[in-house]
Amino acid sequence: MIAYLKGEIIYSNDKFLILNTGNVGYKVSVTPETILLCEEGKQIALFIYTAVRENSIDLFGFINKEELSFFELLLDVSGIGPRSALSIIGLAPIETVKSAIATGDVAYLNKVSGIGRKTAEKIIIELRDKLQNYKIIDGTSSTLREDGDIIEALKSLGYSQNEARDALKQVPPSTEGTNARIKEALKVLSNH
Repeated sequence: MIAYLKGEIIYSNDKFLILNTGNVGYKVSVTPETILLCEEGKQIALFIYTAVRENSIDLFGFINKEELSFFELLLDVSGIGPRSALSIIGLAPIETVKSAIATGDVAYLNKVSGIGRKTAEKIIIELRDKLQNYKIIDGTSSTLREDGDIIEALKSLGYSQNEARDALKQVPPSTEGTNARIKEALKVLSNH
């Protein structure tokens, strides 16, 4: 199994990159955040999860071991495959998703991570015990509620849930307060 790759990025788009390692090009699916770090011609090192199925071998790449570990934890949930797990990791910061699971916040997982209610409940039921020792950062629960409120506000302005979620992800972390974050999200949406 391939567990780690280091090489030159020879191509990237919004879902994957091709990494030249030892004159072999590996197609590696990555999160949108990882894509933002990628520039063709630059070197990158990725921790790899190799998914082997009957008709394909897929590689999923992560910048650090924590992302890979959380990805593998999500795969333990029945019904969550590698693509779904990568989508969940790519739609919200890992710390936020862990906090939502640890606090049992189905609404947050449903709204912000873009997964269905039943799947969100299943993730919480199956992973809550594994994350019971996870320390919830002060203010995280209010941030979870705030993110949900921002998405609802953007939806009420006519944006889709996916558009609202993507815009919220692009709001700088230094922006504080619901109104300020909504304004920043609207700036992002107006630039698209």
